[in-house]
Amino acid sequence: MYTLYYLPGACSLATQVVLHELDQPVELVDVQHLSNFTDINPVGTVPVLIDGDSTLREGAAILLHLLYKHKNAMLPICGVGREQAIEDILFANATMHPAYSRLFFIAQHITDMHAKQTAFTAAAKAINTLWQVVEQQLAGRDYLGGERASAADIMLAVYSRWGANFPVTITQSSNTSRMLDAVQAMPSFQRSLAAEQTQSAA
Repeated sequence: MYTLYYLPGACSLATQVVLHELDQPVELVDVQHLSNFTDINPVGTVPVLIDGDSTLREGAAILLHLLYKHKNAMLPICGVGREQAIEDILFANATMHPAYSRLFFIAQHITDMHAKQTAFTAAAKAINTLWQVVEQQLAGRDYLGGERASAADIMLAVYSRWGANFPVTITQSSNTSRMLDAVQAMPSFQRSLAAEQTQSAA
């Protein structure tokens, strides 16, 4: 069984969804209940996945580890499809995720209200530009990888939930909205949300 260290609603949610898609059992640990989480991950971020004697601390690396290890339809075996799936995961992790992270940084570190709103507006503009890139890739297909949700679609669906926490307007066009709704309606996604809520309330 895997052990997943998480924060409710954070990017660790995508790891849990992928684990359920792979039909893998997982024990959840809410890091809010730990006093020594930095002993596990000195950076203090989630997700962290324990796989036997191995501790993995980076979201994209964790997902690729799981997709390499377990037979699945989310990562093609070879060829252009596999290369695109990996590129999509890295786009989600290294491009979209940092764009949203700016919102959290602004909220926590800028105190002047005018400067804060200006920064929020600029950050939202950058995020909206990235969603248009996603929209273009989704033209003529249901998901980034084609007919079924990929790990990158799941990651993007998790990130898309964060904008509601800030005074910004973030929009997705029709293809993107349809994909995000479909991913968030997946049984594995709903199961993961419920598990986080139950675990955090315990």
